[in-house]
Order: sequence, then C-alpha cells, then structure tokens
Amino acid sequence: MIYLADMFLFDGPVKAKATLLLAHGAGAPMDSAAMTAIAKAFAAVDLRVARFEFGYMASRRTAAGRKPPPRAEKLTGEYIAAIDALAAEGTLVIGGKSMGGRVASMVADDLYAQRRIAGLLCLGYPFHPVGKPEQLRTAHLATMKTPTLIAQGTRDPFGTRDEVAGYELSKHIEIVWLEDGDHDLKPRKAMSGFSAADHLATLGKAVSAWVDGLK
Repeated sequence: MIYLADMFLFDGPVKAKATLLLAHGAGAPMDSAAMTAIAKAFAAVDLRVARFEFGYMASRRTAAGRKPPPRAEKLTGEYIAAIDALAAEGTLVIGGKSMGGRVASMVADDLYAQRRIAGLLCLGYPFHPVGKPEQLRTAHLATMKTPTLIAQGTRDPFGTRDEVAGYELSKHIEIVWLEDGDHDLKPRKAMSGFSAADHLATLGKAVSAWVDGLK
C-alpha cells in the first residue's frame, strides 16, 4: 500500500513492528526507482516505510527549478523536523539512501540518547566521494552509540568492501554486504550470479531480523 500524506510517502502496514524513516540520496528523489524498490522490499517483510524529501529536492518539483544539494551538515535540521512531523508511534529507525543516511547518522546519537529512535539504517553509505578515497566521511562513525546497520554493495564506488575493511568503525555498526552491488545495491547478474530482486530479498530479511534485535 502506498499513499501520500503531507510530506511523506508511505509503504507497508500502519501497524508494523517498526517504522523506517528514510531520506533520499543527493541526486535522486524519494520516489526514484531505487528508493521505491527498497521501500517495497521492506514493506514485504511487514515494516512501515516513510520516505521524505529535503527542501532542495522538493523544490525541483515546482517552478523553483533545480537546486544543488547543500552540504549534508546543513540538512540535519530538516531531518529532525521530519521526525517531529512523522510523530511515529512505537519503534522508529531513521536512515536513508546515501546522503540521506549520512545526514541521519549525524543526528542519530543525540536522538538515541533521548530514546526517540531505536536505530540507524544506511543504504549505500557514502564513505568518501567517488574517486577521492582520502576524503573520508567516517570520523563520527568511530564513536557511534546508536545501533546501526549499513547495507553496502561490494563494488560501491563510495566505499568498497576492501576499503571499508580498513576503516575504524564503532562496535555498534553492522554491515550487510551485497555481492557485486553498486551504489544502488544492484549486482551485475552475469558477474555475480545474483539479481537485483535477490539482493532486495536479502536486504529485507536482514533488516527485519536486525529490527527484531533492537531494544
């Protein structure tokens, strides 16, 4: 079931075991093909998904035209505003695709300490800009207190499995690696033997099991 209510796009049952609040990546909206496929995969395992857009992306749907994304740090207030507006009952996990997950990671620990959220879910975390592995975006990940699950493709140009193996990450962070997955978690079937549907099914089961373990 999909429906719009104010600023959100919802999938999955209203009375689910948890709600996942997900923001989009830097260049694609909340209803992109990748975000929609991921939301459906979570809805299929009885998780409620609420997608939302940052202001710069929402403005692209109007006559205001195409605005570039601001720095991730400047979007934290909008993320918190989305949490307030959602007013989810029960278990709430925040996160998002790429930049959306990064922004959520910047506010997660404060919210977790306040018991407003139960966890953080990052889908294709942008550990560094493409082609610039020296410009790491991991400093705060070393000290994360929030239970965190990162789903990452092994050939993601924003952080491959070999690269991430060398990073200092908090013990509260778990990573689900999707073989041959790109930044949208999609594999090359001929190379990996997996399809996009296979990875989405694996992702849904992994996230559902992880949510069951949150306190």
